[in-house]
Amino acid sequence: MAGLSTAFTLQRLQLAGKSALAAGVAFAIAPLMPGSAAEYPYYAPLGALVAMYHNVAGSVRQGLQTLVGLAIGIGLAFVLVSISDPSPLAVAVFMGIGVLLGGLPRIGSGSDWIPTAALLVLLVGGSNADSFSFGYLIQMGAGVAVGIAVNFLVFPPLHFAAAANSLGKLRLALGRQLTDMAAALTEQWPPEHEDWSRRSDELAEAARTVRHLVQEADESRRANPRRRFHPRDLDLDYRNLRDLERVTFHIQDMTEVLSDVIWADDVPYEVPFEDSKPLAAALDSTGQLLASFHHDDEPEQRRLLAAAKSAVEACMAGSDGSSTDGAVTASESILLSLHRILRAVRPAA
Repeated sequence: MAGLSTAFTLQRLQLAGKSALAAGVAFAIAPLMPGSAAEYPYYAPLGALVAMYHNVAGSVRQGLQTLVGLAIGIGLAFVLVSISDPSPLAVAVFMGIGVLLGGLPRIGSGSDWIPTAALLVLLVGGSNADSFSFGYLIQMGAGVAVGIAVNFLVFPPLHFAAAANSLGKLRLALGRQLTDMAAALTEQWPPEHEDWSRRSDELAEAARTVRHLVQEADESRRANPRRRFHPRDLDLDYRNLRDLERVTFHIQDMTEVLSDVIWADDVPYEVPFEDSKPLAAALDSTGQLLASFHHDDEPEQRRLLAAAKSAVEACMAGSDGSSTDGAVTASESILLSLHRILRAVRPAA
């Protein structure tokens, strides 16, 4: 069921609908192409599908890259025809060259079309390679133009909501991680709840997903006429993203430190018993601060920031950096990370 829900999201349904429309329009105008191009109408809807992307800028880029790849592939096929008749060895050599040319810089999605176009010209065009190449390129170009036009004119997508939601979810996840670690400090060790100790990779993956979605939102506004009616400060999103990436790094470090203190036997540091409650309070208050950014309540965020600062400072004042038996405490490391988190995450002024 999860796979079905992913396949039938609103964004996917919109893309499918626009792809169908673009393919139909492209096939309808294909017979109107000049000369021998009208004999190959089935390549127009293919071009429309190739150019269909989930944002307008991507459609333009993907469509142009495809046409460049086609042109290179057609040229490669004509070089082969001019040298010798197609043979298994010659086709193999030129397909290899086509794949190599696919590594040209900035050719992107057009790389796969170089050997494909060359092979189609050789095998389908045959003795009529000139006419086929002309029709193939013209019809694909017409289809690409239709695909770009449909994506531009028919509800061009903006992905601002996905970026904003992902930022909020990451803040909540980071806040939950801190409050779970705070709870672990107040439980009898080893604590019964240890799932927080295995979330480090999960948090890193969440941060990577947020970066991808913010970049996708940024790209979706390019060449998009709807951006004027749906303004969003993407620069602020990028700043928030960078702050959250730093916070994620520090929380990962704290997770590793506290996990070692609880379950590892060979670490030269510990959390003294007298530090447990003040450190738990500092972790919990910082976690609540992070979670509060899910709502636009700036006075509450400022209150929680002040409370988190007070809790961290109180814990730092009560910790002298070493335990009674001379071992280095992990409290100092955790407090330093909390201090850096509070510097990175601040309510709006």
